[in-house]
Amino acid sequence: MALSDDLRARLDQVLDPELGASIVELGMIGDITVDEHGRAVVNVALTTAGCPLKHQIERDVREAVLSLDGVSGVELVMGVLGTDERAELMRRARTLAQARAPRTSIPFQAPVLMIASGKGGVGKSTVTANLAVALAQAGHTVGVLDADIWGFSLARLIGIQGEVRAHAGKMQPLERTVGRGRIKLLSMGLLADEDQALLWRGLIVQKAVAQFIEDADWNGVDYLLIDTPPGTGDIAMTLARLLPQIGQIVVTTPALAAQRVAARAADFARKSNIRVLGVVENMSGLTCSCGARHNLFGVGGGRSLADELAVPLLAEISLLEQINAGGDRGEPAVLHEDGDGVFHQLARRILDDVAPPVGAQGCTARLLDSIERALGEFQTS
Repeated sequence: MALSDDLRARLDQVLDPELGASIVELGMIGDITVDEHGRAVVNVALTTAGCPLKHQIERDVREAVLSLDGVSGVELVMGVLGTDERAELMRRARTLAQARAPRTSIPFQAPVLMIASGKGGVGKSTVTANLAVALAQAGHTVGVLDADIWGFSLARLIGIQGEVRAHAGKMQPLERTVGRGRIKLLSMGLLADEDQALLWRGLIVQKAVAQFIEDADWNGVDYLLIDTPPGTGDIAMTLARLLPQIGQIVVTTPALAAQRVAARAADFARKSNIRVLGVVENMSGLTCSCGARHNLFGVGGGRSLADELAVPLLAEISLLEQINAGGDRGEPAVLHEDGDGVFHQLARRILDDVAPPVGAQGCTARLLDSIERALGEFQTS
């Protein structure tokens, strides 16, 4: 198979963020060429010239192309579908939506963010908890799935306790109102005693995670954050299979050991068709009461990893006593930081750039609005 054919097959895994369907199936990918040096040229056609999802689609296509062995660079030629092509796209989208009834209640348009580290002890769950609260404070309903079946901690960190009940055959996540938004949480910490060890093998763990996704009521979430266990194994593969729209945020410390393990986690994600969205460096340093800065775990590991993966460094989070103390109390530190605090800045990066919520400003929504306006003008003329 020619490399251009491999690229088209790889791009078939890239989804339109609004329609939840392959951009290849929707007819958005045109000619693909690769020269003798491995430089690829990919033609991409959007539904409208002013598509607000353009940058997200460009980023996803670029990362998919560059993840393929043999490709040294990529040039994207962006265009716009013609009238007949747009009509065909909408027809295909309707057909695909009917043929692929969602297996979960998670809205196709809701960004799914897998928080991963590869290595334990880097503060991945703490980042998940504080990011969830910051997104909720911005007015969003945030689903949080604690997929770290053996090392669950999010129920304590977020301050949600209670008994998980079922309604209409679906587990109902427990909720907490935060500012203008809400958090909806499912965790083994709500189903098992906090001090109880779970002697489960891999297949049982995979099934548990699948049930948290398929047999739970995630209706109405604007985002779903999934806190994953350390490593690069079965859980990630299960998530990639069930949630093709998933993207990964990699958490590391500045230490070289954590950085290299995190790089392996990102490599595994890309090989599993999971987009790597960015890097968060945790435990960046400690500022003591005298004002001196101490870099206990080294310097620059997060930046180095982000550069290696060609993704943005989303945040550098210092060692702060209030982060640990807030987690112990079930009151994440973000609740007490000002609007320019590090977790609020991380949430803004997610909202504005990395995974903006898809709503009424989406390309398809605009297209349908244009049709309705045209019909209204025709009926009144």
